[in-house]
Amino acid sequence: MMQTRELGQTGIQISPLGLGTVKFGRDQQVKYPWSFKIPDDPAVLELLSLSRELGINLLDTAPAYGSSEERLGQLLSHRQEWVIVSKVGEAFDNGQSHFDFSAQTTRKTIENSLKKLNTDYLDVVLVHSDGNDQQVIEQEEVLESLQKLKQAGLIRAIGLSTKTTAGGLWTVENTDVIMATRNSSDHTDDPVLDRALELNKGVIIKKGLQSGHADSKAGGDGIEGALNYVFSHQAVNCLIAGTINPAHLIQNAQIVEHLVEASKGSE
Repeated sequence: MMQTRELGQTGIQISPLGLGTVKFGRDQQVKYPWSFKIPDDPAVLELLSLSRELGINLLDTAPAYGSSEERLGQLLSHRQEWVIVSKVGEAFDNGQSHFDFSAQTTRKTIENSLKKLNTDYLDVVLVHSDGNDQQVIEQEEVLESLQKLKQAGLIRAIGLSTKTTAGGLWTVENTDVIMATRNSSDHTDDPVLDRALELNKGVIIKKGLQSGHADSKAGGDGIEGALNYVFSHQAVNCLIAGTINPAHLIQNAQIVEHLVEASKGSE
């Protein structure tokens, strides 16, 4: 079973592998190499139970993931055992993404997420950037709004899911957590991870398996190589992998557990 580690300086203990839940609630406009069917309740419950058995405690969701939050709220038991990461800024309706970073929408989004997830707090909330990181940071109200919600006790840690190096560097210097990209085809965020390591800030990695394409490129060795690459940077606290296949979940968890143990031995 995977051992937890602290997410930066947040005091939140997380597993090095987190379960992405976009496939629990949305099958439109998703960038996976294979089509899939949204799993029914028994299948989701099996994945959640299996995750806990494997030591996974972090769930990554978002309002933009269709019915994902609502389903987790209905199906999750023992809320305190889970670390829930959600987002603000992006909504997904009628097959299209819409972005709104206003204070009013930010607060309303958090209220809706709390209600849907059937909880009175969110562990981590990230701003879902539309690509214009600097504009979101400098001209929008979303970050100030999240800070107030954190002070009110509704959120434990805040940050951004960024798209640019400049936005990433600002995020690690001014917030608790960054969701950054790292895979063998995308090194854009490496300077961001270097800075996060210096400052001991929380780092969650997205697209580490290239939205499933790592597996399609080179079979099982492709997955192991991809995961090894992600965790070869010491700043990485957690990788999000979205799967609805129990065998893939077990494989990912076993590889990550081995990589983390091996890295401890070499320190």
